[in-house]
Amino acid sequence: MNPEKDFAPLTPNIVRALNDKLYEKRKVAALEIEKLVRDFVAQNNTMQIKHVIQTLSQEFALSQHPHSRKGGLIGLAACSIALGKDSGLYLKELIEPVLTCFNDADSRLRYYACEALYNIVKVARGAVLPHFNVLFDGLSKLAADPDPNVKSGSELLDRLLKDIVTESSKFDLVGFIPLLRERIYSNNQYARQFIISWILVLVSVPDINLLDYLPEILDGLFQILGDNGKEIRKMCEVVLGEFLKEIKKNPSSVKFAEMANILVIHCQTTDDLIQLTAMCWMREFIQLAGRVMLPYSSGILTAVLPCLAYDDRKKSIKEVANVCNQSLMKLVTPEDDEPDEPKSVAQKQTEPNPEDSLPKQEGTASGGPGSCDSSFGSGINVFTSASTDRAPVTLHLDGIVQVLNCHLSDTTIGMMTRIAVLKWLYHLYIKTPRKMFRHTDSLFPILLQTLSDESDEVVLKDLEVLAEIASSPAGQTDDPGAPDGPDLRVNHSELQVPTSGRANLLNPPSTKGLEGSPSTPTMNSYFYKFMINLLQTFSSERKLLEARGPFIIRQLCLLLNAENIFHSMADILLREEDLKFASTMVHTLNTILLTSTELFQLRNQLKDLQTPESQNLFCCLYRSWCHNPVTTVSLCFLTQNYRHAYDLIQKFGDLEVTVDFLTEVDKLVQLIECPIFTYLRLQLLDVKNNPYLIKALYGLLMLLPQSSAFQLLSHRLQCVPNPELLQTEDCLKAAPKSQKGDSPSIDYTELLQHFEKVQKQHLEVRHQRSGRGDHLDRRVIL
Repeated sequence: MNPEKDFAPLTPNIVRALNDKLYEKRKVAALEIEKLVRDFVAQNNTMQIKHVIQTLSQEFALSQHPHSRKGGLIGLAACSIALGKDSGLYLKELIEPVLTCFNDADSRLRYYACEALYNIVKVARGAVLPHFNVLFDGLSKLAADPDPNVKSGSELLDRLLKDIVTESSKFDLVGFIPLLRERIYSNNQYARQFIISWILVLVSVPDINLLDYLPEILDGLFQILGDNGKEIRKMCEVVLGEFLKEIKKNPSSVKFAEMANILVIHCQTTDDLIQLTAMCWMREFIQLAGRVMLPYSSGILTAVLPCLAYDDRKKSIKEVANVCNQSLMKLVTPEDDEPDEPKSVAQKQTEPNPEDSLPKQEGTASGGPGSCDSSFGSGINVFTSASTDRAPVTLHLDGIVQVLNCHLSDTTIGMMTRIAVLKWLYHLYIKTPRKMFRHTDSLFPILLQTLSDESDEVVLKDLEVLAEIASSPAGQTDDPGAPDGPDLRVNHSELQVPTSGRANLLNPPSTKGLEGSPSTPTMNSYFYKFMINLLQTFSSERKLLEARGPFIIRQLCLLLNAENIFHSMADILLREEDLKFASTMVHTLNTILLTSTELFQLRNQLKDLQTPESQNLFCCLYRSWCHNPVTTVSLCFLTQNYRHAYDLIQKFGDLEVTVDFLTEVDKLVQLIECPIFTYLRLQLLDVKNNPYLIKALYGLLMLLPQSSAFQLLSHRLQCVPNPELLQTEDCLKAAPKSQKGDSPSIDYTELLQHFEKVQKQHLEVRHQRSGRGDHLDRRVIL
C-alpha cells in the first residue's frame, strides 16, 4: 500500500493500524472508524460516509495484502455498527467486498469475513432481505468449508439469517426459488445439509407458502434423500414428512400433476429409502388427487408393478406399492369407456403433457428396475377438490396397455407382478370393454403364451382375461373398437361351422371367416378365434397340452359355457390335418368330459339325449371323437348309445391294433369301474333291455389280451344275470322301445360311415409314416 496516498477522511494512524498484522491494533483502528462514522451520521454527511466505505472496500478489503484485507473487513463492520438503522442505505457497498473475501485462500481471512458479515447483518436485520440471495449463495459455499473455524463462523451467521427470515414477513420467496432449485442439486454433503436446514426453516414459517413451489425442488429433495450421511437423510426425511403433512391438510392447493412424473422416476430407483418414500407419496397422491392421476397411469404402473414381486427384504415397499396399484385401479370406471370428446383449442392449451413436469437438472434420478417405456397421456395443471367445472380427465389406454403388455412379455418378471398385470387387463375389459377391444389383437398372442406360465395362479388369471374377451358383449362386432356395428350373435346354441373345403384350421392362411363364427348369445366373435388359437398352441406345444391341457380346459368350462367349449373344439378338430394331434386332443377332451366334476351338468345333458341340442352336441362330438376309436366308444357309453357302441367295436377287427390302442381299451375298462359309470353298471342288471351294452362289453373283453383289465372286465360280466338270454334272437326283437339302444332321431348309419372314413385316413397317415421310417407310433401287436 502506498503510504503517501491520501486516505482522508481516514487519518494516517487509522490507516497504519488497519494494515498492522496484530488484531488488537486493527481493532483499535475499527473503534476509531466507528467514532468517525458516528460523527458523519450526526452531521448527515452521507458523502463522507460513502467515501469511508469505498476506501475501506477498494483500498483495504479488496487489497492484495492479507493484513490490509483483514483491516478492511473489521473497518466495514465498524461502519455498519456506527450507521445503526441507517446501515440499510449502504448495505450493497458493505456486503459485496465482504462476500468477495469468502473466496479467499486464507482460512483466517474467510473467518474474519464471516465475523464482519455477522456484525453487518446483526445491525441491519430485516434490511438485508433484499440481498438475501447473495448472502445465501455465499453461505452455501462456506457450509462446505474445510476449516472448522470458518464453518463455525458461517453457522453463527446462518442462524442469525434464519432468525431474521423467520421474524420477517417480507421474504422474497419467488426470487429465492431459482437459487434454491439450482443449489439443491449439490453433491457436497455439507451443502446439502445447509440446503435442507433452510427448507425446514421456510416450511415452518406460516407466512411462507413453499408448497406452491414444491414441484421445483421435489426432485432435488429425493436426490438428497439418497445421501450417504445418515444425519442428512434423516433431515431430508423430516422435510419430506412436513411437506406431506401440508399436502394432506391442503390438497386443493397442491400441484399433483406437476409432481407425478417426479415420483414415477424415484419409485424406480434402487435406493430403498428413496423408493419407499416416493411410493408413500404416490399412494397419497392417488388417494388425494383421485382421477387427476389417471393420465399418469402408465408411468405409475411402470414404477409400481415390479415392486409387487419384491420379497420380504422389501416388504414395506411391496405393501405400499400394492396399495398404490389397488387405488389406481379403482379410479378406472365405466365412464372411461365413453368415446373421447374432441377438445377445444383452449382446453388443449391448458393441459400440459405429463412429461413436461419432469425435472431437467442433470442430477435427475434415472429409471430403476422397470425396463418398459411408458407412454403418458395429457395431464391436469392443479387439482381442485371442490371444482365442478374442471375439465374431465380422459383415460388413455394406449400407454397403459403398452406397459401391461411389456411386463407380461418379460419372462424375468415376478409371479405377483404378472398376476397384477392380468388383474389390470381383466379390470380394464370389465370397466372399459369397447376401448380395450381395440387392443385385443395385440394382447391375444401374449395372453396365449402366458398359458405356459409355471404358476397356476398366473394361468388362472390369464384364463379369466381370455374368458372375458371371449364372452364380452363388446366383442360382438367385426370391428371390436367400434361401438356401433353388426351384431354377430345368433338366437340358438348351435355353433355354425364354415362348410368350406378341408382346410387346416389350426394353421389357416386366413382366419377371418372363422373369427366371426357365431356362437351362443353369451359368446362373441372372439370366442371361436380363441378356441382356434388355443388348439394351435396345444398343437405347437405338446408339453403344455400334457402338463396343463386338462387344467386349462376345465377352468375354461367353469368360466365359459362348457357346451360351447366342447362344441367349438370338436368343430375345429374335425378339420385338423394333423391326425395324430387330433387323436391326442380328442383323447384329452374325452378324459376331461368323463372325469371332471366341472362337467357334471354337461355329462347329464349328454346322458339321455332328450333334447335336439344335446343330440346335436353328441353328433358334433362324435365326428371329431372318431379320430380316436376307443374314445368314440366311451362317448357312446356315456350317451347310452349301446347298440352303436357294439357296432363300432365290431369294426375294430378291421383296425390296426397297436400297443397304444390296447392301452386305451385298458383305460376304458378301468373307467367303467369308476363312479362316473355307475348307471352303466347298474344297467347290467337289466339284461333284457340292455343286450347291446353287454355285447359291447364282451366285445371289449375279446379285444383285450389276458391282462389285469381283462380279468377286471371278465369278473364284472360274470355278475350279469342270465347270460344265456344273449343268445335269443326273439328277445332282441321283442325288446321294448324303452331299451337303451340308439336314439331314433340320429342317423347312426351315417355316423358309422364317418367313423370308417376317419379311421381310413388315420391308417393312410400311419402308412405314410411307415414309408418314411417312422416306427415310433406303430408298435403293432403281431
